[in-house]
Amino acid sequence: MDSDDHINIRERIRAHGARQMVIARLAAPADWQGELRRALASERETRSIWSRGGDGRLFLQSFAIFFTATMMFLI
Repeated sequence: MDSDDHINIRERIRAHGARQMVIARLAAPADWQGELRRALASERETRSIWSRGGDGRLFLQSFAIFFTATMMFLI
């Protein structure tokens, strides 16, 4: 590469950002605000302590594994 050849990287980065923005707009649903509100509302719903992914269930499963491993070790 000669010293006279300069790459204008700022323009390339701006063009890439513009392309990414167009792709994001095309991929977004038409009612993206409503979609976001529904997703946030579903995350905020109160879950049962036994529901999948709940903290209580995870604690009990972890305790059961620990207890079983301890008993196997002691036996």
